[in-house]
Amino acid sequence: MATAVRVLIVGLGNMGASHASAYHRNPGCEIVGLCSRSIKSKPIPDALKNYPIFEEYEAALVDLKPDAVSINTWPNTHAEYAIKAMEAGAHVFMEKPIAANNEDAERVVETARRLNRKLVLGYILRVHPSWVKFIEIGKTLGKPLVMRLNLNQQSSGDAWMWHKNLIDSLIPIVDCGVHYVDVMCQLTGAKPVRVHGIGASLWAETEKQNYGHLHVTFDDGSVGWYEAGWGPMMSETAFFVKDIVGPKGAVSMVPNEKARVDVDDLSDSAAIDNHTKTDAIRVHYADVGEDKNFTRKDDILSMEDEPDHQELCDREQAFFLKAITEDLDLSDSMEAAVNSLRIVLAAEQSIKDEQVVRLDSSWEQASV
Repeated sequence: MATAVRVLIVGLGNMGASHASAYHRNPGCEIVGLCSRSIKSKPIPDALKNYPIFEEYEAALVDLKPDAVSINTWPNTHAEYAIKAMEAGAHVFMEKPIAANNEDAERVVETARRLNRKLVLGYILRVHPSWVKFIEIGKTLGKPLVMRLNLNQQSSGDAWMWHKNLIDSLIPIVDCGVHYVDVMCQLTGAKPVRVHGIGASLWAETEKQNYGHLHVTFDDGSVGWYEAGWGPMMSETAFFVKDIVGPKGAVSMVPNEKARVDVDDLSDSAAIDNHTKTDAIRVHYADVGEDKNFTRKDDILSMEDEPDHQELCDREQAFFLKAITEDLDLSDSMEAAVNSLRIVLAAEQSIKDEQVVRLDSSWEQASV
């Protein structure tokens, strides 16, 4: 039997705990330690209580010498932690985004290539069968495409502090936006040429804007927008829009619009399972007959048996393990992580400068 991959988990928040659970149950992995600056003052899930704990990341790397490190910390630590792990001899799984700025993102990828380390980013939609199907259908709709995507979240309870702390690192259209512009890039296979962003500050508890909207134009004529807002004031009307329109028709993810009567059920948009959940995919066909009526009814593809959030994390870690043990080439996915970050950071720059940002042919930000 092959030797298990020895993994250090860094960060035990929502995503860190889910990834740790995946490693704990995967026979190909062995958790050698859990690391968090506040780990001694916070509860640890029962299944993980017997693992060694560390408050200092660098000390954990030196003492444990792990084969792999799972980084699930605040975004502004990602690049530094990833580079230190790779320089210590470890492969890296890291939650998105790859970094907080373009220069650090490129340094992370350069380090992975130079040291021949595997670097897998937590782009959870890439392992989600409903999203894979959604993109597959979207590619059949012709060009150009119109892509309409959002993820607004109403903050209360645990999500109130979680969202507030996240905004201290990155605004919502940057932090979550990398997922959705990555989807746009997969759908079009084209290069972005113009990015425009708008934002607003609605939450007095945060210094940065808690609402934003970005628009992207691609060189094949396709256009896309992404909207994200966090805070206790956010509306849950139309918080879930996942829509692709092309010359041949449209494909949409359709959530379960159940009527809520439980007064405690007030924040569906903040529930982590709802960020990826899909009840059905609706496919619309644009063909009309001589009478200009549609010749084909919409197809409804049921997604009732789709994986939940934990199973998706299990799939991500299974892929990470496969990348290590089978020496997979991750060049495309690493470059995709860098490029999606470039787009959302261009939107943030557009908000600051109050003008469109144009991207040159190499996807580097160019002067306007």
